[in-house]
Amino acid sequence: MNANPPVATTPEIDALLAKNAVVAVGVSGGKDSGALAIAIDDHLQRIGHTGPKTLIHSDLGRVEWRASGPKCEELAKALGWELMVVRRKAGDMMDRWLVRWENNKIRYTDLSCVQLILPWSTPSMRFCTSELKTIIIRNSLKVTYPKHDIINATGIRRQESANRAKMPVAKHEPQSARKGFDAYVWNPIIDWSVDEVFAAIASRGLQPHEGYTKYGMQRISCCFCIMSSTSDIYNATTCPGNHDIYREMVALEVDSTFAFQSNKWLGDVRPDLLNSETSDRLEIAKRTSSRRKVLESGIPKHLLYSAGWPTCIPTLQEAELLAEIRLEVADGIGLNIKCTDGPSIIERYEALWEMKKAKGGVSAEDDGESPILIPSMQIPEQKQFLFF
Repeated sequence: MNANPPVATTPEIDALLAKNAVVAVGVSGGKDSGALAIAIDDHLQRIGHTGPKTLIHSDLGRVEWRASGPKCEELAKALGWELMVVRRKAGDMMDRWLVRWENNKIRYTDLSCVQLILPWSTPSMRFCTSELKTIIIRNSLKVTYPKHDIINATGIRRQESANRAKMPVAKHEPQSARKGFDAYVWNPIIDWSVDEVFAAIASRGLQPHEGYTKYGMQRISCCFCIMSSTSDIYNATTCPGNHDIYREMVALEVDSTFAFQSNKWLGDVRPDLLNSETSDRLEIAKRTSSRRKVLESGIPKHLLYSAGWPTCIPTLQEAELLAEIRLEVADGIGLNIKCTDGPSIIERYEALWEMKKAKGGVSAEDDGESPILIPSMQIPEQKQFLFF
């Protein structure tokens, strides 16, 4: 048995482990999930757990480091665990951003939103994590283990951030449970240091992801992540395997006129990787973005989106101002929009108002992300689940 630090646990987790609950370890190829899997393997051997256990990797597609999938496979082989690979049925992370942008253009065209909405996920709107990891993993475990209690383990550590420092060791997760069975999220290495993480990986004779060792990354997630530091974004561009997705993401910055990270343009990180046409269009996109922000700052606040929108009908003067702003914003990205004068905007707001009354409020859009699991038997040493 390896001399790694003990895992953090709770009476609820201990009770489920004693009942041989399913233990699913989310792995990304990064250091924390690798150490997590090793720590749990040590702990399960120590307590004599004989229930099902699996590593589960949610493949984000083009935005993944190419080494991440093989790292997960290497880890599974070293531990002797099954590896389950899951994917979003409607496309990868880049597809999600692209489709979101197309949908947001339609919403703006129809005046279903007041301001143009960015394509990217953000630190406060992390659908990249919720839709492409949390929900996909949760639903796949429910389908695969319908008659088991489920413990879904993550590699969160308090040392990483102020928010994570406040997180519990374990949390009840009824969304992952089936009738008659229970489910928890477990953060067993929450109190580990980064040195302990790397030591755990070395204890099994494994090497960390090449992102750390070859390219100087501090975190491994998407190769270009909305949460990445400036240095990690740059370091990711030094890996040739990331160049194609870099260019594709810059192209979406250009088309949408929204920077990938708030005011930090991905296209500014490695302009030498872009052709002259893209570089020229990027400069235009930046100017268009700045102008859009100025224009939209002039929209009366009571017309902006808030819960229960629309909350009022604009006056003719307000509607004419909104029409002018919309026309210039739309021209900046090449949209042919509806509702381009005061009367048509008022008419649209009145229609939206009546729709809201009829529905008893405004409902959030359903992206239809519920997965259907179709197992593939073509890879004998791991389970692959595709979400179609």
